[in-house]
Amino acid sequence: MAVDFQQLAVEGVRGLMPYQPGKPIDELARELGLKEADIVKLASNENPMGPSPKALAAIQAELADLTRYPDGAGFELKKALCNTLSSDAYQVAPEQITLGNGSSDILDFITRVFVNDGDEIVVSQHAFAIYELVARMVGARTLAAPAKDFGHDLDAMLALIGDKTRIVFITNPNNPTGTWLTKDELTAFLDKVPERVLVLLDEAYFEYVDEAEYPDGIQLLSRYPNLVVTRTFSKAYGLASLRVGYGISSPQIADLLNRVRPPFNVDSFALAAAAAALSDDDYVAQSVAANKAGMQQLTAAFDALGLSFIPSVGNFIAFRVPDAMGAMDVYKQLLAKGVIVRPVANYEMPQYLRVSIGTQAENATFINALTAVLS
Repeated sequence: MAVDFQQLAVEGVRGLMPYQPGKPIDELARELGLKEADIVKLASNENPMGPSPKALAAIQAELADLTRYPDGAGFELKKALCNTLSSDAYQVAPEQITLGNGSSDILDFITRVFVNDGDEIVVSQHAFAIYELVARMVGARTLAAPAKDFGHDLDAMLALIGDKTRIVFITNPNNPTGTWLTKDELTAFLDKVPERVLVLLDEAYFEYVDEAEYPDGIQLLSRYPNLVVTRTFSKAYGLASLRVGYGISSPQIADLLNRVRPPFNVDSFALAAAAAALSDDDYVAQSVAANKAGMQQLTAAFDALGLSFIPSVGNFIAFRVPDAMGAMDVYKQLLAKGVIVRPVANYEMPQYLRVSIGTQAENATFINALTAVLS
């Protein structure tokens, strides 16, 4: 009799569905017989500018050492992060940093270190899907607080914290809704969270936010020892393909996270490119400016089309498809026109689609395609 490997698998894994990323350009080209050059991908919140020239030069310099393992400690990148993130108000030390193969690595590490079978994590409705995925892998239960205006209802999340709660996941700004929390809202919440409960503050879109009341999570670490802040180089720094992110926490927490971090989890090219990208202030400023202009381009088009949308401070925006049409039908019709956006029905937003901010030309292609589909 054949072995049923499904039954041999860990119980928490058996019920999982793989994370579904945005559809790749080459896959759509194969499926519909389109030319890759004619396809616009606005599904994965990628930086449309291409990478920083400094990052490309750093990658080129690493090619000669392709046969060598990367620096497992990430010394140069940690040094660059300390220089960039430290301020008069707060000094980041290397022993506070955990490097990851994308910031999603840190979400996995913290769950493996602190969450046992039967424990609980707390999230918001419409939260990033990876939070529940990593919790279920270790047999934990996810409690989701209903969203408030598509954003985090911190009072509702606080009410879900119980004896079995180990981690609260907060995304600021939130993906896929683009909503955000103010410093006062966040600190009022942190003041009430029991010290034994960790709070993971996911700031993947931190660099895009231009709001006076938006908090810098790293500046809050000295007040809240149970806080862990994660960020990534995949968005504003334009290094999504290299998969490099990091967590900042107390040295004690970072020490534990680094114990489960696989050796060489960040490759040499990612380490070098990320360190170089940190020094390219002009590139980041241009990325943020282009994103702001693109956001205005899309929201103006939604207004002209009579479509409602969720105001966003990230590099993406979710819009509501008219009730007379189905979001998946609009998504498929856009695919047929060579435009890839993101359905978000799995985030309990069945009538919405999320679109990433692209170049001015890519945004225009999307607007023209959407206009044609809706008409």
